[in-house]
Amino acid sequence: MIGRVWKFSDNIDTDVIIPYKYKARSIDPKELAEHCMEGIDPEFSKKVKKGDFIVAGRNFGCGSSREQAPVAIKACGISAVIAESFARIFYRNAINIGLPAIVCKGISKETNEGDLIELDLKEGTVKNLSNGKVIKINKQPDFLERMLEVGGLIEYYKKFGKFPWE
Repeated sequence: MIGRVWKFSDNIDTDVIIPYKYKARSIDPKELAEHCMEGIDPEFSKKVKKGDFIVAGRNFGCGSSREQAPVAIKACGISAVIAESFARIFYRNAINIGLPAIVCKGISKETNEGDLIELDLKEGTVKNLSNGKVIKINKQPDFLERMLEVGGLIEYYKKFGKFPWE
């Protein structure tokens, strides 16, 4: 996957990703996408292009446990969130809906907003095409990688009729 970087800091909470007034009234991915990251950048959803990446610091997705936050991110065209670390429940909600949430130590220092990067989940790397640096990611366990490939938890079950731990 190749896309442009949208850079965010540490402790980006779910109310910044999708403000409560929207997540309380809708579960429609299209409507949620229109308000994605509105708490930081009201124009974000208009600027992001399909295939772009969110790159963030530590504890991305802290706050509410609702899945509207990763739904909004995925629906606005972001192909993956790459961060130093994630709030645990955001991480699982993202994986469950088929949005890659990639832990990558050092990503904040090695990227700038607007950089073009390539994420290779199979190789376990992020290559910054703007500066040539290659960073190793924390690879997903095989079953999570397969779950992401098919589009998330529900799609995995539809395809295989069971979960890998059953």
